Amino acid sequence: MKAIIPVAGVGSTLRPHTHTQPKALVPVAGKAILSYIMDDLIAAGIRDFILVIGYLGDKIETYISETYPDIHVTYVIQEPREGLGQAIWLTREHIQNDSEVLIVLGDTIVTLDLQTLLASPISMLGVKKVDTPWSFGITELDNQGTIKKLVEKPKIPKSNFALVGIYKITDIPALLAALQYIIDNQLKTQNEYHLTDALMKMVEDGVKITTIQVNNWYDCGRKETLLEANSILMNRAEFKRKDYPEFTESIIIQPVSIGKNCNIVSSIIGPNVAIGENTVIRSSVIQNSIIGSFSALENTLLHHSIIGNDSSLKGLTQSLNIGDNTEINFSDTSK
Repeated sequence: MKAIIPVAGVGSTLRPHTHTQPKALVPVAGKAILSYIMDDLIAAGIRDFILVIGYLGDKIETYISETYPDIHVTYVIQEPREGLGQAIWLTREHIQNDSEVLIVLGDTIVTLDLQTLLASPISMLGVKKVDTPWSFGITELDNQGTIKKLVEKPKIPKSNFALVGIYKITDIPALLAALQYIIDNQLKTQNEYHLTDALMKMVEDGVKITTIQVNNWYDCGRKETLLEANSILMNRAEFKRKDYPEFTESIIIQPVSIGKNCNIVSSIIGPNVAIGENTVIRSSVIQNSIIGSFSALENTLLHHSIIGNDSSLKGLTQSLNIGDNTEINFSDTSK
């Protein structure tokens, strides 16, 4: 089975970090968002991927080739970017002869019974109950649990089961026909071609689609939700068991993730802190934060912050959202 992963978006809600890297490569709990998706799919036996790229797509290609050299990847460019429906439609030449396909959004981490999803003989969509259904694509089910309606961001939701961004499709001709229909007729929602609308067209044409509830859904689209996902993921067992070298006059409060070749001196790190490789931290206290690689922090007190790669920060007590290649100095230089 092939897996399609759309990663073409600009990630405007995660700026400034997405000025210099795609949202899918933003780190959370020690590795890129995309790696959580790839690792789970590879562990499930998938080796054939289609990545839909656009904004900073060359960085996606470089990352995949260096991190996953043993899988087969086809890249499809989405330009201009007109929605998820268009992104999947652009892959049609690569899936039209297949019997089934898996679609996984490249900026969302979910945990579920992946083997049950992959083994399903009918199309199946991942869903989860939410408190704000008007913000998502929503499914309405009949008494047998089959989808009877799908609506993208409804004004008056009649269900609170939200689509979480993972789709197993077993009728590819019906999917491609539905995508072609909405594109040919320019059926846009919020000025985009939505996959939700194509799936609804499949339902109207008599295709049976059911759902599977996911265990966890980590939205990594904004600073606040990214930090929340970082905290939740870091409280898994593998982080609590990690042993790190002793750093000079420093205290490490688990769970933390510390990259290779870091130098930490006279600092308190943790809990829920992820630090990239080759970062230097001196005389600082850092909690509930993500720190990029090749950064330098000195005399800082940070909480609920995201610091990008190659950044320098001195003298601060604050909550920040700082992108890559930034230098900030709050020290008193008048003395």
